[in-house]
Amino acid sequence: MRYLPKSDAERREMLDSLGLGSLEDLFAHLPEEVRLHRPLNIPPGQSEYEIIDYFRDRAAENANGYAGFLGAGAYHHYRPVIIDALVQRGEFLTAYTPYQPEISQGTLTAIFEFQTMLCQLTGMDVSNASMYDGSTALPEAVLMACRATGRSLAVVARSVHPEYRQVHHTYSRHAGLPIAEAPYDPATGLVDLAALEALVDDTTAAVVIQNPNFFGCVERVRDLAHIAHTKGALLVVIFTEAVSLGLLEPPADADIVAGELQSFALSPSYGGPYVGMMAAKEKFIRQMPGRLAGQTTDSNGNRAYCLTLATREQHIRREKATSNICTNQALIALMATIFMSVYGKQGLRELAEQNLSKAHYLAVQLEKRGVRRRFSAPFFNEFVVDCGERDPADINRRLLDHKIIGGLPLSEPAGCMLLCATETTRREHMDKLVELW
Repeated sequence: MRYLPKSDAERREMLDSLGLGSLEDLFAHLPEEVRLHRPLNIPPGQSEYEIIDYFRDRAAENANGYAGFLGAGAYHHYRPVIIDALVQRGEFLTAYTPYQPEISQGTLTAIFEFQTMLCQLTGMDVSNASMYDGSTALPEAVLMACRATGRSLAVVARSVHPEYRQVHHTYSRHAGLPIAEAPYDPATGLVDLAALEALVDDTTAAVVIQNPNFFGCVERVRDLAHIAHTKGALLVVIFTEAVSLGLLEPPADADIVAGELQSFALSPSYGGPYVGMMAAKEKFIRQMPGRLAGQTTDSNGNRAYCLTLATREQHIRREKATSNICTNQALIALMATIFMSVYGKQGLRELAEQNLSKAHYLAVQLEKRGVRRRFSAPFFNEFVVDCGERDPADINRRLLDHKIIGGLPLSEPAGCMLLCATETTRREHMDKLVELW
């Protein structure tokens, strides 16, 4: 009754009020060929005790005690325990979503701080209240660039996360927007500037790059911005590893910055829930999807917060809406806000430096063993290695036998593996990986 609150008597009462004799009568208007006349092929209901036992058994199957070197858009970082305590405070447990600002001041304050800190990290003027995740933030940024420029073509670097590119293809296919892909230099791993310049023309709305890119390489944002702006296009910079913002120069030369904040206080969690973000130059603010919280004063002159901009189809006429994104990831964005507040400017830089040093230590040790990096460009906390004649899957199976989860085997470039090291990676585990390679 706790999970299925309608009893047989209550169902009978509802059917009687409708003048129906059975549940089948409720669906009598449906064609016979689409109706299912057997029970659903799912297990029977369970008691609360059985459910708890089930999830305990599943938790016991987790790879506890394993070292991991996976990255590629989902990163294992230390998660301060204070976060769970603070997100449960009453100031934030107000409305599900801040439709009523007078009773949602805690939520709106957190969103305002979230926006402010992301502007500081990215070098942008305005940020929205968050997006669903990084992969959907990318096509939303491209759609925003199309509205702002009146153009339709997006030139996307092949060094952008392949799953992000797949989501963008889905959006663009149904919106009828063309996509061109810019290659990367096979030696450096960076966007091929000459090839990109040849692709960008006066129909290009956005040039999309990732920094650090999917291969972990740090892109030349300023040079890429120059190519985009020369042809009147906007530069969209995507990131998947938010910790890199603590050390790399903010992508202030971009017009729009979008990305994933999973690194800020969220465990990989089988892929979600995550939290995306989008920030931009102020002149593009009215094309930004979602909503923005702003600071104002109430009738007594006290500082207060409200929704300053809400360009969603629930708020304005559908034809004027910038997106059908229907809410922000308020709870997850709050976690990211607390994470940024706990670490602070210096702490985030130190965290990024730890990631940088550990990844470079691993790369150097592998090179001593004859395992070379595939690309020569500078990298942050992940890098691609050439596995030579060996199958990357075979290497990972050998590592797994010793309780080490290896890197991500790549289909492009073939025969390579993407390895990641964060502040949680221990030196003895890195040395063991090198020894077993």
